[in-house]
Amino acid sequence: MELTPIQKEILIALINLQRQKDSAVKGEEIADLIDRNPGTVRNQMQSLKMLGLVEGVPGPKGGYRATGTAYEALSVTSMEHEAIVPIYRNGELVQGATAAEIIFTTVRHPDLCNGRIKVIGNVRSFLEGDQVQVGPTPVNRLIVRGEIVGRDDTENSLLFSINEMVSLPKKSVKHYITHQPIYVNVNSTIQEAARILVSNNIHGAPVEDNGKMVGVVTFTDIGEALASGKMTLKVKDIMTRDLITINGNSSLSDAVQMFNKYDIGRLVVTLNDEPAGLLSKTDVLHELAVY
Repeated sequence: MELTPIQKEILIALINLQRQKDSAVKGEEIADLIDRNPGTVRNQMQSLKMLGLVEGVPGPKGGYRATGTAYEALSVTSMEHEAIVPIYRNGELVQGATAAEIIFTTVRHPDLCNGRIKVIGNVRSFLEGDQVQVGPTPVNRLIVRGEIVGRDDTENSLLFSINEMVSLPKKSVKHYITHQPIYVNVNSTIQEAARILVSNNIHGAPVEDNGKMVGVVTFTDIGEALASGKMTLKVKDIMTRDLITINGNSSLSDAVQMFNKYDIGRLVVTLNDEPAGLLSKTDVLHELAVY
């Protein structure tokens, strides 16, 4: 269905307002948003109703509603339960807006990476040169950042030059754990623990006592003990006993947040409330290092 620019503009405004209000939208509200004469909007609404894109809602709280056909005409997917994909302009959250699509337009260019963000919401505040961030998306936690290079009001889209993209794999934490980690015995000396870490090229390891994980010891723990002149201490004296755990069904995004929250380098991954292995920051970085 071919729509005129003014029809597209009105439909986009209607959908944006309808989404914000969750109720019928009056013609005056649309006219105010797109800076058009209310009479012009009313005349166009008659055409849009004949095309089956708009329906009238009678009563004091009535107005107009976009139909499912309107979403199809604008190539926007209508969802009963949608996840919000936030959009930020110069570091500030754009209220009432969500990204409907992110389209990469120059994937074969050797130097440029440009894209188009199709937005549900008002894009008129965006100006050329603004910094924009989209995301995180609900599944892969994709975040895209760049600079606005143009705006298409008839398509309610933002054109931007992409300078950064970050995403995390969809699979849960349990797919990335070390199932057979190197253990250090609780009664080992700190010198013995240091040798185990060095020989296995690791920064830290779980501590076991009779086959049960009871803590974690790291080079930092050992270094602090040696710096204090406490040469005769054992691992049980310096280890971290409060294990920070994460459920194996959690996402990598959850794990990254926990690394930052607790300022630690590894998490104990549990399955059925029992320790199943470790996940380290290095494990996460390894998954991101695809090139």
